[in-house]
Amino acid sequence: MASASAESKSLTYLLFLLLRALPFAVLCSSSAHPAYDDAPSFGVAATCDAKAEPKVLRREEYAGGRIIDITHYYRADMPSWESDEGVGQFLWLPKSMKNGSLANNSEMKLPSHTGTHVDAPGHFFQHYFEAGLDVDSLDLEVLNGPALLVDVPRDKNITAEVMESLHIPRGVRRVLFRTLNTDRKLMWKKEFDTSYVGFTKDGAEWLVNNTDIKLVGIDYLSIAAYDDLVFPHLAFLENREVILVEALKLENVEAGIYSVHCLTLRLRGAEGSPIRCILIK
Repeated sequence: MASASAESKSLTYLLFLLLRALPFAVLCSSSAHPAYDDAPSFGVAATCDAKAEPKVLRREEYAGGRIIDITHYYRADMPSWESDEGVGQFLWLPKSMKNGSLANNSEMKLPSHTGTHVDAPGHFFQHYFEAGLDVDSLDLEVLNGPALLVDVPRDKNITAEVMESLHIPRGVRRVLFRTLNTDRKLMWKKEFDTSYVGFTKDGAEWLVNNTDIKLVGIDYLSIAAYDDLVFPHLAFLENREVILVEALKLENVEAGIYSVHCLTLRLRGAEGSPIRCILIK
């Protein structure tokens, strides 16, 4: 009887060991996540060698393409405002495990309006800046919700005429404008390009006066055309109701309706901030 009990315990323990090993066995046998041809399961290298280096996966889409990252990753040759040299070095590793530190600790320094970023009212209004209307004061409800991605006519800036031609219905509160900037891959060029497409004064005023749009996104470093830089910003930001998201990565994304989710850093006192934006189908 005691022997039978011991055998039962041994079988139970063996089953326990097998169940614990199952996830690792699946990891070793599976070649890729079904949504990504070259992505190993569980986001690590598909290997039975526990000492193997993990494979780095960098995705533009997640959940089988349902989630799309529309944020540009930061890099030294990313364009910077009115510069031919790009952003340059922005990341340092003052504390390194290779140099004897207990952990790796990076430091970062870059302009707040670099890459995919958001503008707060204090960006172009000094009294708003002094009043503390910074990025930490922006309405997260506006930055998250249903959004329309539209293609803008490729031969001109976003004027009142262009805005009217888009026929954006009342009730639409978030619109991402894809322009010739995306076709020209301007955000992938190191040199700042003054010929980018943006809003003109009358285009911005038309949007404010004739639509319900509260979030305006565009695909280069400024929402406003270079030759009309100030007045579109004033039109958008004066009433503190419109939030501007700039330098979105919109290539290879179909025009249509999505759920957009943009989260800024909580930088009190800052009139701009890097922002992570995704679309969900």
